[in-house]
Amino acid sequence: MSTNPAGVLAQFTRRPPPSGERCELCGEPLPDEHRHLVDTTRRSLKCSCPPCHLLFTRPGAGQGRFRAVPDRYLTDPGFALDGWNRLQIPVGLAFFFRNSALDRFAAFYPSPAGATESELDPATWDAVIGGTRLAGLLQDDVEALLLHAERDRPATCTLVPIDVCYELVGRMRLHWKGFDGGAEARAALAEFFGRVESSARPLPTEDGGAP
Repeated sequence: MSTNPAGVLAQFTRRPPPSGERCELCGEPLPDEHRHLVDTTRRSLKCSCPPCHLLFTRPGAGQGRFRAVPDRYLTDPGFALDGWNRLQIPVGLAFFFRNSALDRFAAFYPSPAGATESELDPATWDAVIGGTRLAGLLQDDVEALLLHAERDRPATCTLVPIDVCYELVGRMRLHWKGFDGGAEARAALAEFFGRVESSARPLPTEDGGAP
């Protein structure tokens, strides 16, 4: 049976949990800031308490249905993007992750209507991004590569938790106004990437030294 990628994504893009949210596995109360699990069967995010999250960091726990979303942010000081146009992304912002159920990489970019999928040819992925060090570290389902290309500036690529990407999609839907997004959307985007940048740890350089 075929799977609709847009439908899969729609189940990820949920609003932040309300105050008083409980762990969706054990029912324990959750703080406002908490971790998530990916339900690989339903293709959805679940809010989790620390013990439940820790349980599913172990490979094969729960027969692989639930996977803990990590909290690592990584950048590669040597990253250089050659071929943005080949990715067929109409804006300078996109994220990529490997969907284990579909056994392929998926590419999405934020829009006023939510997350829009861009067709990603496997050969293009391999040629443009697949050979990078960050792509080699990417964990299926729970992490993504977040690409950001601003005018007259080199493109950046950050390995991030998958729930961060859906937070970004939600922010754009909430704040976007008019043709270019407006000042509120631009401020939200700047704050978001400032937080991502401050959280990211650079990989060692190719020769093994500090960046």
